[in-house]
Order: sequence, then structure tokens, then C-alpha cells
Amino acid sequence: MTEVLFNGPEGKLQGYYKHVEEAKYVALILHPRECLENSMNNNIVSLLFDSFYSNSFSTLKFNFRGTQRSEGTIDDGPGEVSDAASALDWLQEKNPDVNQCWIGGVSFGAWVSSQLLMRRPEIVSFINVTIPITKFDFSFLSPCPASGLILQPIKEISLEKRKIITAFIKKLSSQENIKITYKTINSDINFKDKENEIKKNIDAFINQMLVSLE
Repeated sequence: MTEVLFNGPEGKLQGYYKHVEEAKYVALILHPRECLENSMNNNIVSLLFDSFYSNSFSTLKFNFRGTQRSEGTIDDGPGEVSDAASALDWLQEKNPDVNQCWIGGVSFGAWVSSQLLMRRPEIVSFINVTIPITKFDFSFLSPCPASGLILQPIKEISLEKRKIITAFIKKLSSQENIKITYKTINSDINFKDKENEIKKNIDAFINQMLVSLE
């Protein structure tokens, strides 16, 4: 894994990158801001990173503006979407022969990844962990342009919030030719000691999607 610095809208952005020669896909991973670790060093961000790389994706995770060595000031969403777009541009420059991208995000990163999904047609699939459905507006994600996996913690979450998430998943899943795989995890947002369970779900989804995309 190589530390990289690349140009973002407000200065240099810090990331970690693993390159795969002759990769067919690239993956971009986005971090949360509501967890114990709100950077690219987050346990689930790192797990996503390792899962994609082990499946032969050239993979990048990075810190949004104002986080660790990334320059700029923390924004309330739009700035971080611009950061993610710059990161995807950089990733594609490093893999010029790859025209299909995957994206993954955790909590706030899941909202940013969903925003980027709607803007970049080269993104063919997504993995979102902990969609902050009551903190951010996800209505823009309908119709959803790609199939994906959503993993949601349900420990200490109210029944009302569960109903909102279930209705959202049902709406996404009703679209023709789009499959949303939804799994609940008996955990809080930090997923302590749940990493193995999450990894199994992620690896199974990646393998399933790779077969369907061939």
C-alpha cells in the first residue's frame, strides 16, 4: 500500500493506493465522520479497501478535506462530493484502460458515494455501509443507476428508523434490472468485533457481481 497525495478542489488530498496490473475494475472507498475513527483508517473503510484489492481491483481510499493530512476545511457535503470526484479522476488516470468503477462508503461516506454514483456513469456497482438515512437526504437516489450492497447496523436503532430504512430499500429494489442486496448487522455504527461478518457479506457480493458483469 502506497501513500499518495493528489490535487483536490481545496488543496492536496491524502490517500492510500494499491495498484493491480491489468485490472478490469477500480474501487474508491470513502470514510465516515460519525464513528470512533473518522478517517480512511476506519476499520470498515480498511476492510472494504482490502476486500476490493484482494479481488484484483486497483483500490484507493483517501481522507476528505480537513482530515489528517488532507488540506482544506471540512464541509457539510458538497465539498466532500467534489473531493470524491477528484479522487475518482486520479484513480482513473492511474488506470487509463479501465472504464468500470466501483464505489464504497461508510456512513457519511455512503451519502457521498451515492451522490457520486448519480454523477458518474462509469460507476457500475456500490457497497454502502450504514446509510445515514435520517441525517441526509437520499431521495436523489431514485432511480438508482446501479446494483449494490447495503449493510446496516441495527443495534440501538429505533423501530421508526428501521421502518424508514426498509421503505427506502424497498423503493430502490423495485426498479427493473437493479438488484439491491440488503443485510442487517447486530451492531452499532462502529462494528466492533463484527468485521469478519461484514467481510463475508462484502466478498460474497463482490464475487456475485463480478460474475454478472462478465
